[in-house]
Amino acid sequence: MSISANKPFRVILPPAAALAAVLGLSGLSGCVVTAPPPPPPAAREYAPPPPPPEAAPVADEAQGEETAMQTAEPPPPLPDYDQPPCPQDGYMWTPGYWRWDGAGYFWVPGTWVAPPRVGLLWTPGYWAFAGGVYVFHAGYWGPHVGFYGGVNYGHGYGGAGFAGGRWAGNRFAYNTNVTQVNTTVIHNTYNETVVNNITVNKVSYNGGTGGIRAVPSAKERVAAREMHVQATAAQHDHVQEAARNPAMFAKTNGGRPAIAATPRPAAFNGPGVARAQGAAPGQSMARPVAANAPPKGSPAKPVPGNTGHGVAPMQAGSPAHGAPGRPVAMNPVAGHPANNAAQPGGSHGSQGTKYQPVKNGQDKKPQHERKQDRAESGR
Repeated sequence: MSISANKPFRVILPPAAALAAVLGLSGLSGCVVTAPPPPPPAAREYAPPPPPPEAAPVADEAQGEETAMQTAEPPPPLPDYDQPPCPQDGYMWTPGYWRWDGAGYFWVPGTWVAPPRVGLLWTPGYWAFAGGVYVFHAGYWGPHVGFYGGVNYGHGYGGAGFAGGRWAGNRFAYNTNVTQVNTTVIHNTYNETVVNNITVNKVSYNGGTGGIRAVPSAKERVAAREMHVQATAAQHDHVQEAARNPAMFAKTNGGRPAIAATPRPAAFNGPGVARAQGAAPGQSMARPVAANAPPKGSPAKPVPGNTGHGVAPMQAGSPAHGAPGRPVAMNPVAGHPANNAAQPGGSHGSQGTKYQPVKNGQDKKPQHERKQDRAESGR
C-alpha cells in the first residue's frame, strides 16, 4: 500500500497505548505518578530466638568451694619456717597459707607438688578484706603468676611474681638463691640475686585494718584473664590432711604449727617435715591414726577425758573462743587451759605448759599445784 506524500499521515492508537502516551507527556511537565503500596505481609506467630551456646567451662579461681570461704575474723600472721629441699626434678613450690573451716583457721603447710602440665606456674591464694568480711581468693595454675594480694609468702613469692624458678623449654629450672635444691640430684639450676622492694612482714591478708595495701599491676591483670587450671588432686588431698589434724588449728598451735612445710603433698610424717619457728616442743607432728590406740601387743587402756585426737574437745564459750589472737594452750589429756597459755612477747608466741604423762588414769599435776592442794586439804 502506498501513501501519498501530499496527504496527512494519521496513526490510530488503541486506548491503552493512548493512555500511556498521555501519561508520558504529563511526566514531562513534572507530575509524578506513584505505584500503589504492596499488600501487608501475612501475620506470623512470634518465636523467641534460640538461647546462645553455653561457654566452655574454664577452671580458674572463680570456681570451686574455696571461693566461698569468708569470715569476719582476719587470718593470723604467717609463721616462719624453713623450706624443705625439692624432692624431685620438676616439682614446684606452693607456699603454706591459713584456711578457714567455719570453726577457725588451720594451717595448710607449704609443699612441693608436680604441676598439672609443662609451662604452668602457681599463683598462691590470698585473703582480702571486702564488704566487711575477709574473703579467700583461691590459688590457680597458669602460664604467668597473677596477683596474690601482695602477701610475702617467702621462698620466691615476695608479694609480686615468682623468683624461685622458671621454665626453660620443657624443664623447670630452679633459682638456688631463694629455693632449697639438692644440686647433686637436680642439675637444672641457676643462681640469681632477688631484690625485694616490698616491706617484709608476716601479714597474711590484703586490705582491712593492718592489711597489705597492694593492687594488681598491669601484668597481673593480664594474667588474671589468661587460662587458669585449678589445684591438682594431690593439692586437694594435702588440704584435707591438714583439716583432719587438730594440731594444725591456730587456736591449738598459737599460730606456730609443728608441721609448717612438707617435702610432698599430704606427707605429714617422716624426714623433711619443717616446723614453724617457735612451735611448742610438745606439739604433735602427726595426726593420730586411731583414738587411744594401745601399744602393739598390749590391751587397750582408755584414758579418761582423752579424745584420742591430741587436743581436748572445744566447747562454745570456753576460753579458747575468746578474743582473736589470744590462743589458750590446752592440756591434751584433761582439756584444762594451760597455766602459761599467753606468754609475753606476742599473742602468737604462746607455749603450753608441759604436763607429765598420765598415770593410773589420773592427770598428774605440776609440783606447785600438788603443794597447793596439800596445803588446802590441811586447813
